[in-house]
Amino acid sequence: MLKRFPIKAKLTFGALAPLFVAFFICSLAGLYIINEKIASQAQEKVRTDLNSAREVYRNELDRIREFIDLTATNPYNSSSIVAGDHEIQALLRQRLYKKRLDILTAVDAKGRVLYRAHTPSLAGDLQKSYFVQQALKGVAVTGTALMGEQELAREGVALSSRATIPLVSTPHARPRNDAIEKTGMVMVSAAPLRNHAGQIIGALYGAVLLNNNNALVDKIKEIVYEGVQFNGTDVGSATIFLGDARIATNVRLTDGARAIGTRVSEEVYQRVIVEKKKWIRRAFVVNDWYFTAYEPILDLHGKAIGSLYVGMLEKPYTHMQKSVNSILYMVLFVTSLIGLAVSGFIATLLARPIKELEKLAHRVARGERNLQMEVHTKDEVGDLADAFNLMTRALSRQEAEIGLLHRALELKVEERTAQLSDKNRLLLQTQADLARAEKLADLGIVAAGVAHEINTPLAIIRGNAEVLEMCLPPEHPNHEEVEIISMQTERMAKIVGNLLTFARQKSLNQREFMVHEILDDIVTQIRHQVPMDAISVQWEYDMNLGAVTGDTDQLRQVFSNIILNAVQAMLPEGGTLRLTTRPHGPGNGCEVEIRDTGKGIPAEHLEKIFTPFFTTRDSGTGLGLSVSYGIVRDHGGDIQVSSTPGAGTCFKIVLPGETETAQETPENVADL
Repeated sequence: MLKRFPIKAKLTFGALAPLFVAFFICSLAGLYIINEKIASQAQEKVRTDLNSAREVYRNELDRIREFIDLTATNPYNSSSIVAGDHEIQALLRQRLYKKRLDILTAVDAKGRVLYRAHTPSLAGDLQKSYFVQQALKGVAVTGTALMGEQELAREGVALSSRATIPLVSTPHARPRNDAIEKTGMVMVSAAPLRNHAGQIIGALYGAVLLNNNNALVDKIKEIVYEGVQFNGTDVGSATIFLGDARIATNVRLTDGARAIGTRVSEEVYQRVIVEKKKWIRRAFVVNDWYFTAYEPILDLHGKAIGSLYVGMLEKPYTHMQKSVNSILYMVLFVTSLIGLAVSGFIATLLARPIKELEKLAHRVARGERNLQMEVHTKDEVGDLADAFNLMTRALSRQEAEIGLLHRALELKVEERTAQLSDKNRLLLQTQADLARAEKLADLGIVAAGVAHEINTPLAIIRGNAEVLEMCLPPEHPNHEEVEIISMQTERMAKIVGNLLTFARQKSLNQREFMVHEILDDIVTQIRHQVPMDAISVQWEYDMNLGAVTGDTDQLRQVFSNIILNAVQAMLPEGGTLRLTTRPHGPGNGCEVEIRDTGKGIPAEHLEKIFTPFFTTRDSGTGLGLSVSYGIVRDHGGDIQVSSTPGAGTCFKIVLPGETETAQETPENVADL
């Protein structure tokens, strides 16, 4: 026999049970979403931090390359270095310390060392390094390389000592037989030395030893994490690995010393060094858990010789998760107590009339109609009694109406479901656009900061170069070098301009122009920039296409970037460049297709090509397509790309007309 419970208890339990279940499910879902969101955002930030660290690393390589190129490309310097001019040698030794280089060495055309700025007394040995041999062939190279113990000793005894790092055994590291790392990892640049006739008479190379050189990793941490701390401990850290050993790091041991010589886990080593892939996930670093990101460092042959690491301490995010969870549990507990008290009070008031209503409901269920309940109160319970009385009188009539209502409701639900599907699709598209815009905005802030920091010294260099160019007569032997400085500063100015264009949205100077004239003019200009003898250009213009409205200068930049990329994708083998135009929409809009028969774009890169700083070319900045995408979106248009690896790529630029833009009335916008 079932135990009988009072209706008051049942009402209280019935009111609170769904509430508690809903609270419990919502709490679990909320905790899971909050924890996952915090962790995913932290890991995504580390992924972005790795990109910034990579740029700092590349900037250091560019700094060494620019110095070596500037010194080696001067025929007067080249001849003086090979001839053993003491003034030039003194200048090289001075530049060694001023440019913060560890190695600065000149060799003759056979690779025999002429002068070492670090150890002038050591000369005459034969230098057979790959970068020296490439420079003697006339190819300037810059990158990361390894130097053995004896090679470092010839470049300087202190360098050999600095490169020696005792290895520290760490959990999960791969087995190693040696206990000391004596190989040095260097950032090196080499360039050929030519005489006035252009003949190669030697080579000059410079390098920075990364072993026990913490300046670079400290610079990365300062730029990326800005000294953020948690309980007195730095949140962010950066490391350079040689193989699986830390050779430069700001990760600290328990005693506060840098964790030089500690080793990465075998799992990370296999992924980054052996497979040459990135590692972006949670990992145990030395003595604590971090959100980490690793990427391989490749030498001049493309072999992975080390890795670049950035990471953030997991403790601040764990502490944040615990705080949010505590607040959520407290809210759940308090609301449960309040709900229990309120439900008990209401159950007491409702118990008596509800029992009477229950009896009458049973009679109605048995088929009785027009039953009347006596009303005792003038409140919601009384209204419920009145409603019950009305229900019994009109039940027969309502039963027929309910059938009709159900059918109408089903039709309405189907209609609303279809509308909701359309709205959800538009919402997903809008969310994707907002996510891209937010990412571009965050990266734009960084780009603007970098551009403004570079702009001031760049303007000084360009101004001084122009003054120097005006002061030197045309027949002066250094006039050509000054012109090179001016040309390179102009190139840097364009890069800074691209950064500023990406960082801020410019107002559009719209006017009517002819798309065909701009495309023809761009092709003519590109013929002066790159060799197009092996490229066939096909024009498929729609002669009915009239003038298009837009910012001519910005759209010219878009077409120039895409056409130049298409041409470079087909070099040196050659191919066919096809330019197609057609009208678009009811107004004066147009579609421009730029198709090439080059190497194509891999499928995994298609979603990244409009991402800032993403590039597959060593000489690219990764801003061209990002800026182009922003310009077209500012015009209300779109860029679509399709590619087949090995068969070519097609970019489709859609520019809406004025009539089409005007059709987006406030009513239409509201529907979105």
